[in-house]
Amino acid sequence: MAVPTDKAALLAAMRDEYRRLRAVLARVPPERAFAQELDGHAKGSRMSAADLLAYLLGWQALVLKWHRLEREGAAIDFPDAGYRWNQLGLLAQKFYRDYREIGDWARLCAMLDDSQRQVEALVEGFSDQALYGRPWYDKWTRGRMIQFNTASPCRNARGRLAAWLKTQGQVRAEG
Repeated sequence: MAVPTDKAALLAAMRDEYRRLRAVLARVPPERAFAQELDGHAKGSRMSAADLLAYLLGWQALVLKWHRLEREGAAIDFPDAGYRWNQLGLLAQKFYRDYREIGDWARLCAMLDDSQRQVEALVEGFSDQALYGRPWYDKWTRGRMIQFNTASPCRNARGRLAAWLKTQGQVRAEG
């Protein structure tokens, strides 16, 4: 898929990647969802499918937080307070911890659905100019920052999960 350059393309990419991810998530056996069987985001670490959902939830929450802080006129600490861009493995582990108490796979999936709707609504509220007309963070436009932290991680998560499911003996089937 081409890199989105306008609102319609961004929403299409977000929705398509999420739809395809949801098809793979539906194949995850709930009894395996919390097993630490996938390579983690930090070198040498392990994670579960639930941790991977926590990672997606964490990034979507950050996208929403950045925009809330902007609306409030507060400074945005990218990527998050206490973390630098070269510490994304540590940030991923924080996301895992943030959602670790949720031990229900269906609930995590429902939370991700809700978060996805919120981010899509956020994007709907911006014009093409606001999303792609000027840099928003460093050299990146607002639309590109949203895409980096929504559609792109969904694509990556889908690939990770599909590979893991294949090792579990499940047939690869994507929407």
